[in-house]
Amino acid sequence: MERTTRIGVTGHRDIPEPVLECVSTGILDEFKNQAAGGRVEAFSALAGGADQLFADLALSSGIPVTAVIPGTDYERHLGGQAVRVAFRRLLLACADRVDLPVERTREEAYAAAGRWIVDHTDRLVAVWDGEPARGPGGTGDIVAYAGRVGVPVNVLWRPGARRP
Repeated sequence: MERTTRIGVTGHRDIPEPVLECVSTGILDEFKNQAAGGRVEAFSALAGGADQLFADLALSSGIPVTAVIPGTDYERHLGGQAVRVAFRRLLLACADRVDLPVERTREEAYAAAGRWIVDHTDRLVAVWDGEPARGPGGTGDIVAYAGRVGVPVNVLWRPGARRP
């Protein structure tokens, strides 16, 4: 029986241009390295930035994606029109979709989605500048949670680069 590696993503919505190539290459390398041992599946909340980049690269690599949708009015709060259009496009291309229960606040919903991804994957890709989370459920919080529960994290970022 072929092994399946489930890879999740957490990351910043704003990825500076100088970081984009490094992050994209790192994600593709992660897929390639894990695919050498069997099948790969990807898990993403499809938010703008890291989540959409990860899902796009997975799909273009022939890797099925599961969308993990936070329990809130998610699409409305994703950002501008381009991000919402990309969200709908990616959602239609996903192999599966998990809709999480509604949470009291958006931050709690995002945190729950991040924890769900960690809890249901074998590895986590973190597009993370190493700084503390800017709010509950931010990238730093999800990376810390993965560390507490023992899920390996591959942090991708260009040294010295700063987020806007």
